[in-house]
Amino acid sequence: MSAPVPVVALIAYPRFSPFHFAMPYMVFGTHAPGQPLFELRIVAPDGQALRAERALALEPDGGLELADTADILVVPGWHALDEAPSAALQDALRRAHARGARVVGLCYGTYALAYAGLLDGRRAATHWMAEDDFSRRFPRVALDANALYVEDDRLVTSAGVGAGLDCCLYIVRQVHGARVANRLARGLVIAPHREGGQAQFIEQPVAASTHDAKINALLDHLRAHLATPHTVDDLAARTAMSRRTFTRHFRKATGMTLVEWLVNERLRRACELLETTSLPVEKISDLAGFQTPVSLREHFRKRHRVSPREWRRTFGTREGMHAGA
Repeated sequence: MSAPVPVVALIAYPRFSPFHFAMPYMVFGTHAPGQPLFELRIVAPDGQALRAERALALEPDGGLELADTADILVVPGWHALDEAPSAALQDALRRAHARGARVVGLCYGTYALAYAGLLDGRRAATHWMAEDDFSRRFPRVALDANALYVEDDRLVTSAGVGAGLDCCLYIVRQVHGARVANRLARGLVIAPHREGGQAQFIEQPVAASTHDAKINALLDHLRAHLATPHTVDDLAARTAMSRRTFTRHFRKATGMTLVEWLVNERLRRACELLETTSLPVEKISDLAGFQTPVSLREHFRKRHRVSPREWRRTFGTREGMHAGA
């Protein structure tokens, strides 16, 4: 006699995102040869039809009573970061976790779990764009701003959008093993496991011009000569300041030390070259101003959590992807 199929309650909510909903629907609704991998139930808080954020409507299988017997509950995103789930939904999430079910928040769905108090004192992930907001609202949650997904005591949370697929495949892997998860990933034409975290996708904004004309002129000069070694003494002399005065003015204007600023700009230049050229990493390290390829790789992995080669494979042009990094 075959083992019972795990039950997944996929929870919809008013103005849900069809895209975020579709990812777990697709993964947990897929059948293996001969039998389903999961029994998927579509749940709406009151059991009534719901409209998505634009045009689409959804007919659920039932209300929150279906969640009370599910092995896995999934909240796929959340429609308003400043709006807590209903008391009934929060209670359902807490009851599920208390009886041993996995409770999953994909992308902003992490907010639903946090509002329910489930994540207090635990690690969690969410979309990097919400890092400041989430940390301010839920200071007792240990937010991992880089992770693609996190599981802590059967509470599974993910970063944004595509990371929801990574998270769902992780759950498949935990429940059915790597072979099934890999086969499912091939069917969906996606990687069964991605290296690195959100750091590789977080925008690193270019520093705005400062209110210090001398520092602005110096920054333009530095950007044009990133490959040249620079010292505090040389740049202080260039701006006709003492070393101490220059250091103070530079930090006040940029919010960084000279070394921090140079590493930031050199990494930005390295990313640009990896994405748009087929230059080998040795040449890129020279052009970006790193002393050695080893130094570039160390700084790159520390900042982006992936290697230059992995960055080029993810973001590079067709020509650049054939180059060694």
